[in-house]
Amino acid sequence: MLIELYNESTLTELALLGLAFLLSAVIGVERQRKLKSAGLRTHTLVGLGSAVFTLVSAYGFSNVVGVDVVLDPSRIAAQIVSGIGFLGAGVIFVQKGTVNGLTTAASIWMTAAIGMTCGAGMPLIAVAATVLHLLTVGPLSYVGRRIRPELPEPVLTIRYRRGYSVLRQVLETSAQSGYHSALEEASHEEDSNLRELVMRFTGDLDKLPSLAGQLSELDGVVSVALADRLID
Repeated sequence: MLIELYNESTLTELALLGLAFLLSAVIGVERQRKLKSAGLRTHTLVGLGSAVFTLVSAYGFSNVVGVDVVLDPSRIAAQIVSGIGFLGAGVIFVQKGTVNGLTTAASIWMTAAIGMTCGAGMPLIAVAATVLHLLTVGPLSYVGRRIRPELPEPVLTIRYRRGYSVLRQVLETSAQSGYHSALEEASHEEDSNLRELVMRFTGDLDKLPSLAGQLSELDGVVSVALADRLID
């Protein structure tokens, strides 16, 4: 059996593959600039791989199609959609009740869709989807912050073990992150070395989950809980 290296659709396939590479890399650059766990390489490979799978599904089996053989190109596409969920789940993690990575997981999912769109021979839709994605993570994020209702200053309840100078560490860490912190209440448990601080923070609420994660890693800290608002 001879391998056909070139046919009438090869140039089209290469062009679509190149477009998938370019658009996926654009999304990856945006994630890389924000120092996300899945950045340029991950997004580029996701989009490129999705395009290759779709191209194989659309063009790879044309030589076996006949009266007795019917192909369904959508089957591979459906497997990409379900399979990419495992990769997206890998960048979502929960730490001390704080969920991180949802936007990055969604961008991986979107990149796979754009790669599939390129592989399916729909370049204009792929370009439009990329532009809309960048608008969503850029200007639309600003609009979301502007229309957010006024919320009370968040309060964190920090449980820790005695003897680690936790209050000093909390004040230093929050100040380095750009927050003004104030001690609301301090208490301790009888017959235990556990202590509890209730502190109010003033600053960027969008970065509060990151601050909570940093505080939870301090020496002696047992848990960090947000009292006034839900972190999503």
